[in-house]
Formats: sequence, structure tokens, C-alpha cells
Amino acid sequence: MSLRATIADRFQRRARTPARALFRRVFVINGLVFALGTLVLALSPATVSARIRLTEIPVLAVGLAVILAANAVLLRSSLAPLDQLVSSMQRVDPPRRSDRIDDHGNGDLHHLIASFNAMLDRLEAERTSASASALAAQEGERQRIARELHDEIGQSLTVALLTLRRAVDKAPAQLREDLHVAQETVRASLDEVRGIARRLRPDVLEDLGLHSALNALCSEFAQATGIVVAKRIKPPPARLDPNMELVCYRVAQEALTNVARHAAAETVHLELCAADNRLTLRIADDGKGGVVAGGAGITGMHERALLVDAVLTITSPSGAGTEVRLVVPLRTASGAE
Repeated sequence: MSLRATIADRFQRRARTPARALFRRVFVINGLVFALGTLVLALSPATVSARIRLTEIPVLAVGLAVILAANAVLLRSSLAPLDQLVSSMQRVDPPRRSDRIDDHGNGDLHHLIASFNAMLDRLEAERTSASASALAAQEGERQRIARELHDEIGQSLTVALLTLRRAVDKAPAQLREDLHVAQETVRASLDEVRGIARRLRPDVLEDLGLHSALNALCSEFAQATGIVVAKRIKPPPARLDPNMELVCYRVAQEALTNVARHAAAETVHLELCAADNRLTLRIADDGKGGVVAGGAGITGMHERALLVDAVLTITSPSGAGTEVRLVVPLRTASGAE
């Protein structure tokens, strides 16, 4: 790049700074208003003598009021985008997607609005990347723990169960009852370990897809809590993107966990349907409601939703239950919209 082009580029960037643009806008508006006021006074029949008469004061007051009113109207409409910018800054919330400011030909403020929107794009891209890395590490750790539970602790408990079974056959009658109790305790522990491993690493999700995984999740939840689960699951015909399936499964899992812990509900409705190129997951209960959207579980659901450009909303009026709704732009496993 030549020296002349470099100097011209620097001059152009300096001329487009928000401060210079705002100064130029205010200066031009004031100049136009005062010029128009001077022209009107010059062409009007009103005159002012060298020593102002009392009858001329209302004419001057009206002229000044008109000039000030025109100046205020023009400046207010011209600087209105700054109020939108401040309001948007106050609404920025890191775990959630922020709205962009619409630029409807705002003249010299276009550069300021475009820079703010670009900053939001960069922040959300960095946040999504960081969340994706953290959640990928979390899923990897879940799989490692599940594998160790299944392969090591599970097998150790299986060996202990077989050993107790042989011991029962050889033990005298007065010890068999105690050995039976120990055998049932080990068997229950083995079942619990296998259940934890399944929750940490849902193999059915990878093998059979979201439909089967949600059905299994609802069955386990109903069996463990006694809460009735009303299902209406209608997935798209093709397999979804693996990240989308995992996000939907984890959101449903976290929502059901919160129902079991906090809702005091009798019935839960779980719905999954695809329409208008969107996948909608809805979990609603008839519990006490009043959920405060600030816990670690809810924050994790919001972070997962951002990974697949989804919108997560939680509605929880006090005494009227809680509804968790996840709306995801539909993508199949091949990545096509």
C-alpha cells in the first residue's frame, strides 16, 4: 500500500469516529436551524427597531421558541439510536443471546451501531467456542467415569456377588440369612452403579437415537420417582445432528431431575415434535413452580442451548408448575438445514 493510500485510509478512519460524527451531526443541524430561522425572519414582515418595543418582544420570543423547538426535534430524532444502544447494552446477558440493534439508515451513527453489533457477534462466538470446549470436556469426563464404573466397580461387584452366592451354598444354616442380606445389598449396589453409568453415558442415544433415549429416560424417571410421565414424542424421520441430540437429551435429563428434586409434582408432560424446520422439546409439570432461573443446572441448560443456536425459555409462575421449552433449528446428521 502506498504512503498516500495509507494516509488517506487513516484520515478516513479518523473522520468516521463516533465523536467526530456526532459533532458534525449536531453542528450541521444547528447550522440549518439557525439559517432557516434567519431566513424566515428576513422574509417575514416583522421588524425590530433599534430600541426594542414591548410589542416586539412577543415576536422575538415566538421566533426563538420556534428555533429551539425545531432544533430539539431534529436533535432528538437524530440521536434516538443512542438510547437504543444504551438499552441494548443494559440487556446484554452472557449466558443468553442478545438482540442486535437495527440500523435503519442512521447516518453518522451507522458506524457506532455496526461496531456494537460486531462486538456482540465476537463475544457470542467466543462464548460459544468456550462453552463447546468446556461441555466437550465434561462429556468426555462423564464417559470416562461411566466406563470405569461399568468396567471396574461393576465387575468387582459382580465378582463379589458370585462369591457370596457360592458362600451361601457352603455356609451353615445360621449364617445363610445374613449372607442373603449381604447378597441383596451387593446386587442393589450393582444395579445402582449400572444406573449411574447409563445416566452418565447414554449408550441408547448413540445407538438408537433421541426417540429411544427419551423413552428410556422417562421410564427410568417414572420408576425411580413414582411421578407419572405423559409422553408425546414425534421425532423427524432422519437422525439428527449428534450435538443436537445430546443437547436435547441433557436438557430433558436436567429438567426431569429438577422436577424430582424441587417441583413436588404428580405429573410431567414431555413432548418432542418437529415442525416448520424446528425441533421443539417441552417439559412441563404440575408442581409448585416459582423457579428462580439462577441455579447451576439452569445455567448449564442455557449454555448447552447456545451450542446448537437454540432458544431456551423457562416459565414458572408460583403455584402453577414449570415449563421448560427448547426450540432448535433443525439439522440432520448430514448437517443439512
